[in-house]
Amino acid sequence: MKAAAESLAKQGVFIGTSSWKYPGWQGQLYEHDRYVWRGKFSKTRFEQLCLTEYSEVFKTVCVDAAYYKFPDSRYLDLLANGVPNDFLFGLKVTDEITIKRFSNLPRFGLRAGTPNENFLNADLFESAFLGPCEAFKQKIGVLLLEFSKFHYRDYESGRAFAADLDLFLSQLPRGWPYAVEIRNRLFLHKDYFAVLNRHNVAHVINSWADMPPADEQMALEGSRTNPELCAARFLLKPGRGYEESVKLFAPYDAIKDPNPSARAAGAALIRKGIAAGPQGKTFIFVNNRLEGNALNTIAAMIEQAGDYLNPNSE
Repeated sequence: MKAAAESLAKQGVFIGTSSWKYPGWQGQLYEHDRYVWRGKFSKTRFEQLCLTEYSEVFKTVCVDAAYYKFPDSRYLDLLANGVPNDFLFGLKVTDEITIKRFSNLPRFGLRAGTPNENFLNADLFESAFLGPCEAFKQKIGVLLLEFSKFHYRDYESGRAFAADLDLFLSQLPRGWPYAVEIRNRLFLHKDYFAVLNRHNVAHVINSWADMPPADEQMALEGSRTNPELCAARFLLKPGRGYEESVKLFAPYDAIKDPNPSARAAGAALIRKGIAAGPQGKTFIFVNNRLEGNALNTIAAMIEQAGDYLNPNSE
């Protein structure tokens, strides 16, 4: 896996996992003895240090933590110092920017069920998110704007969302690798893709409960909106919810439900990324909740991709 990930990264294809702090990967990716303290496995030690061991194999990872709070320079510094120079992060943009109405989750407290006054606030995004990231820009491969599923009261049509997104993207500083992920299948239309194309922003191909399979998204006309940046996240099997996936797959130490369609899509993205050349970048992130173990899913995608090694690299 290490040699394959390194070879692919040199060709512009970065493949890794969605988050990395999974004790179930001990014996596969992580050495148990590294995280033993006073004779016992230390969860705290593991979570603080395992990124370094992760980066000995993979060249990218999707940082989910940035979705829940704006990152500060201390946190970003810890990330950057834990990986080698050729490692690139995918950062999920904080949901303070991408949620239109707060759900009833306990973490939202008194804001639960209320409109978010900071939805698509470009000034806040620039100051609170891009500001801390500026010093670490060379370590950021893609910024993922994840929009949870909108309901009818949020947007009566995908065109209305596309219009708001257009305005937001027009206000953002250039020079950052932006990508947009949506969870409304009916919003995957020409107006949405046209907005992304106009601003040179990538559409995130995403395998998710309520979305079309990844291969169907890839086949949509106009879905490749940035010729130099491709992003994909293989998160859930279409039709299977998050909670169901957690119950089925935890502790994520083995494949329990192979997904041939997702594997084939991942392999196709690898091949397309190589064909595009190293001047462009492709980011593929795989979650444990797709099949049960992201490490083995990635291995299967790479194997199915075939001759991924660049014959000119030797």
